[in-house]
Amino acid sequence: MDTLLDLLNSRPLVNGEEQDALGDPAGGRRWAREHGGEGSLAELALLRETRDILRDILRGDRPPAALSPLLEGVHQTPEITSDGLQWTLKTPPHTRLAVEVVLAWAATEKHMPGRLRPCANDECQLFLLDRSRANRARWCSMAVCGNRQKARRHYERTR
Repeated sequence: MDTLLDLLNSRPLVNGEEQDALGDPAGGRRWAREHGGEGSLAELALLRETRDILRDILRGDRPPAALSPLLEGVHQTPEITSDGLQWTLKTPPHTRLAVEVVLAWAATEKHMPGRLRPCANDECQLFLLDRSRANRARWCSMAVCGNRQKARRHYERTR
C-alpha cells in the first residue's frame, strides 16, 4: 500500500512547479529500485502510465477498466507454504512493480472503499489514504494543505 501511495504522489507540486520522481532515468531507476523494481526504462515507462491512469481513476476522469491493458497476460498462482496459502505473481519482470501497484489499488478499493482520494486542496496534486474512523480526512497533510485551506477560509470570512 505504501508503494501505491508513493507512486500516486511521485509527481508533486513544489513551489508551484511539478516535480516528477520518475521523470529522469537516474531518479526513476532509484525510485523503482527503492520500491522493489528493477529500474529498467521499460519499467519506468509502465510505472508512469500506471500512475497517470490511477490518478485519473481516483479523480473520476477515467473508469477502472482503463487498467485492463496493464493486466493482460498477468497470472497469480496459488502455493501452499509453511505459512499457509501464498499467491505468486507471474508477469514479465519489467511489469511486476506496476502490476503490484494495480493489485494494491484493487485491494484498497475492496477493503477500504473511498478512502484513497485526492487532497482537497485544489493547488495540491497529492493523494491520501484516510485511515480515520470517521473517514473525513480531506488533506494530504494537515500541517501544509489543511492549514493553508483553513487560513484561506478564515481570511475570506473576516474580510
